[in-house]
Amino acid sequence: MTTIASIHARQLIDCKGRPMVEAVVRCADGSVGRGGAPTGTSVGMHEAFVLRDGDPGAYAGLSVYKAIKNIDEIIAPALIGMPIDDQRSIDKRMTELDGTENKSRLGGNAIYSVSIACLRAAACHSGVPVYAYLAGGSAITLPIPGYNMINGGRYDALTQPFNEFIMMPWRARSTVEAVEMGVLIFDELGRVLARRLGHKPHTAGSYGYAAPSADPAEVLGLMRQAAENCGYKGRVAFALDCASSEMYDADTGTYLLYDRRVSADELIDCARRLSDAFDLAFIEDLLDENDWDAWGRAAGKLKRTLLLGDDLIVSNRARLEKAHAMRAVDGFILKPNQVGTITEALDTYGYAVDNGLLAVTSGRSGGVVDDIVMDLAVGLRVGFIKNGAPRSGERIEKLNFLLRAQDDNPGCRLADISATVRFL
Repeated sequence: MTTIASIHARQLIDCKGRPMVEAVVRCADGSVGRGGAPTGTSVGMHEAFVLRDGDPGAYAGLSVYKAIKNIDEIIAPALIGMPIDDQRSIDKRMTELDGTENKSRLGGNAIYSVSIACLRAAACHSGVPVYAYLAGGSAITLPIPGYNMINGGRYDALTQPFNEFIMMPWRARSTVEAVEMGVLIFDELGRVLARRLGHKPHTAGSYGYAAPSADPAEVLGLMRQAAENCGYKGRVAFALDCASSEMYDADTGTYLLYDRRVSADELIDCARRLSDAFDLAFIEDLLDENDWDAWGRAAGKLKRTLLLGDDLIVSNRARLEKAHAMRAVDGFILKPNQVGTITEALDTYGYAVDNGLLAVTSGRSGGVVDDIVMDLAVGLRVGFIKNGAPRSGERIEKLNFLLRAQDDNPGCRLADISATVRFL
């Protein structure tokens, strides 16, 4: 196996126009790997630290030259000469160099970008796509794409506390059909919303449609209507990313719902009613990232859907182990940049598989075109992936990645999640 010959870092911008780190790893045999470090808009407090410069004269404080300097002057000298196929040792060396729990010394964005670049360089050396390198062979199944069609948040006329309303074409016959269904339903949803609003719907920050109502049931109903208008009744499921930490008031222990503050138990009861009325594959981040007791109560009450942790888990194995011991979740959202290295993300995924927990891969709202989560989704053979709305370049590229993977792997089929969902 070849060794690392050089590592170089530079500043690029993510899909939201914010500076990000990209690392380039070159090996002795000429193999090359690149890795960019995306950042979410909803960022959990337990995620790996994103090191920015804080200089108001450079991208309003968001530039990342400190992280780049750490790669060029600290990380690169320590990794040069290491075997490129020893991902665990590479990632361990970087975390040891950092020495903090949340990678705040060198920057989680510095470490993560190098970690991805090394994985890609190893796959380049092996002469196979990254997903095949991870899987140890060709793709067998492809994940069902999840489309973030309506975005919640605070708008001029209303506040929809739930962050993402997702549609999943789970009964599509192929990836080709799953992509077509997502595009057609999204287009039809625009027309449904226009009739509901009396004007063309606005585009939200994550490129879905801006929420038309503060009532999550009405939003889901409009999405279901759009799917049925397209002739897909009974062939789609839905999902929610509540991102409730964004609307949580720690002083009162309350959440925002229907324009008023409610208790955790009232929010849980709302989720239960929604799961009774709609085919919800999962509900993500129903509760605050530190409201552990409420998570346990929610898991006991939600019988018709899966309860997943994102900000709660941040792809961290120790936090997933705690949640599983408390019987607080049915799985987690896999975003490797949250924990900061590929090895740590894969360890968390391995724990989930060993303990019967679901892992759903997801990009970040401040993503990149060549997001490594697509290789993870295909290489790990997960059942679901969160792709975002079917518009904007980096989100469309995720769908094209799946289409290429199906074409390049004859016999590859769409994942069957009928044994996973609870609404049947």
